[in-house]
Amino acid sequence: MRNMLYRSFGARSFAQFWRHWNPIWSYYLSRNVMRPLNAFLPTSLSVLITFLISGALHDLAVSVVKWKAVVFFTPWFGIMGTIVIAFSALGISYDKFRWIIRATFNFLTILCSLGIAYLVESMYVL
Repeated sequence: MRNMLYRSFGARSFAQFWRHWNPIWSYYLSRNVMRPLNAFLPTSLSVLITFLISGALHDLAVSVVKWKAVVFFTPWFGIMGTIVIAFSALGISYDKFRWIIRATFNFLTILCSLGIAYLVESMYVL
């Protein structure tokens, strides 16, 4: 667990963060969702759909535990997928920075996307 956290937060880009975060889940999604989609869709759309499916599966798990419908992770993961796509397209990398700066940037990116997800949720909750 310690190595996973060290590798993922110290990743040199936000896309690389996700390759290291929960490697078993990442492998499963890559093999069973991303690659099949990539066969007929552009990579950016495949990435976004993969993030949305991951979020939907997280929502499903939480819904089962809470015994009520939860739709929070799908939009949040969609936001993070959009950030991965945008950062990759713009070539945003922080490989020249020390580990603590990379970890802070990755953490703040997640925190900001979480804040946006909460903002979006608050706009649509009745």
